[in-house]
Amino acid sequence: MELHDVWFVLIAVLWTGYFFLEGFDFGVGILTKLLARNRPEKRVLINTIGPVWDGNEVWLLSAGGATFAAFPEWYATLFSGFYLPLLIILVSLIVRGVAFEYRAKRPEENWQRNWETAIFWTSLIPAFLWGVAFGNIVRGVKIDKNFEYVGTFWDLLNPYALLGGLVTLTLFTFHGAVFTALKTVGDIRERARKLATVVGLVTAVVALIFLLWTQVDSGDGKSLVALVVAVAALVAALVANQAGREGWSFALSGITIVAAVAMLFLSLFPNVMPSSLNGEWSLTVTNASSSPYTLKIMTWCAAIATPIVLLYQGWTYWVFRKRIGTQHIADAVH
Repeated sequence: MELHDVWFVLIAVLWTGYFFLEGFDFGVGILTKLLARNRPEKRVLINTIGPVWDGNEVWLLSAGGATFAAFPEWYATLFSGFYLPLLIILVSLIVRGVAFEYRAKRPEENWQRNWETAIFWTSLIPAFLWGVAFGNIVRGVKIDKNFEYVGTFWDLLNPYALLGGLVTLTLFTFHGAVFTALKTVGDIRERARKLATVVGLVTAVVALIFLLWTQVDSGDGKSLVALVVAVAALVAALVANQAGREGWSFALSGITIVAAVAMLFLSLFPNVMPSSLNGEWSLTVTNASSSPYTLKIMTWCAAIATPIVLLYQGWTYWVFRKRIGTQHIADAVH
């Protein structure tokens, strides 16, 4: 296997990790409007992801940085062609981080309510737009012979990509609901499980349509295996949720995300960004990659740094592993 193939796999792993981890905290952010009935319950939801949300975003920085260094042509075409949706995602993530940090800085109800509304929208918008972006990457966009995007913003809003957005939105919300049930106690835990069942059924329908569409359009035997794993894991997650096995349900919803992202990258390879105008103008792992020497240096750096990052992030989750409820919120007690 060539180094550019290795880095294609590594970038796929980074995006998978990002969607697995950021997926549930996007989902929790969305649930602040759908599940929480009062301010203490909103605080419970926010506190479940409070210690980890910023660490989860490290995976996005790593994926973006790795793409820039390993496949500069891919990075340039992607970020120029998808400029507006990626800018919206970036602004949403910035506002979201500010909302988490500033929400509790003042006691006024309007102040806190406005920041909670910001958390909801800045969780929902990226959750939808990431699916739209990856739907377009897999489907192919208007790239000319100079490897430049020549389409418009409206070309990105095609039925396949919009369906991909619905898949990520519903899947992340389901993932977040299962995580909430895993991390909370009392009535909010039971309601999270019930909501997870409803959202999970919707997710199963839209995800099956999207993945079958992908398989028919650009899949092969390997992507078909990933499709089967994704669907089976989602069904098993729903069954585990109904049985009150939140840990298993969360793990299985995570496997669903892993398998679905794997299917997209398997359908994409050896392209990194197909051209819908002419297949010969597509960006591939070969024509979009950096020099072998650059990839070699990156491989050594990644081999040293990645285990350290995984260790400290795993330690963070271990430290904040206990369940919480409204009884742990000081204002609710008094």
